[in-house]
Amino acid sequence: MSHTVIKYDRGMGRWEPNARGRLELAAMSLYLEHGFEQTTVAEIAKRAGLSERTFFRHFADKREVLFWGSEALKELLVSSVASAPDSATPIAAIAAALESAGALLQERRERALQRQAVISANAELQERELIKLAALASAMAEALRQRGVNDLAATLAAEAGIVVFKVAFERWINEANQRDFPHLIRESLAELKDVSGG
Repeated sequence: MSHTVIKYDRGMGRWEPNARGRLELAAMSLYLEHGFEQTTVAEIAKRAGLSERTFFRHFADKREVLFWGSEALKELLVSSVASAPDSATPIAAIAAALESAGALLQERRERALQRQAVISANAELQERELIKLAALASAMAEALRQRGVNDLAATLAAEAGIVVFKVAFERWINEANQRDFPHLIRESLAELKDVSGG
């Protein structure tokens, strides 16, 4: 009778359950305690109880800890625009997408507040956040074009949507009464319609 021999390769790293989550929590706490610039990847890995090599398997650099969800957010916005009813106006399709994103962020309020505190304290991260928002606007505009919306209308609706999102987000993180994010998105959109006479 033959036996299977399993050999352990000492060169392989151990599998670490929820390594990404542990690294994210460690990074966020260090960024808040010491500042983004002062925090090193080595410190993040050590705080998480992991190696630097494990860090780089999950994140390209320490900025990516703050921005790794951008692609998933873009996909959610684009799919929400695409799945809006055929009768939806461009701004209504954008509004539905923003509310979907707002509902997702509402579930992660504490992380969103911490993330914003770190970004607000660093000019380079603020610039990266603006680039991310511009990419989201472009993606939503393209999703509207795929629905047959003309280029100008698609661009205006998507850019207006990002402005609504930014204003609602600022209100959400600063609101004393902590109204939910989707509600603030709807309220900000209604205010935009009022000021534009729409």
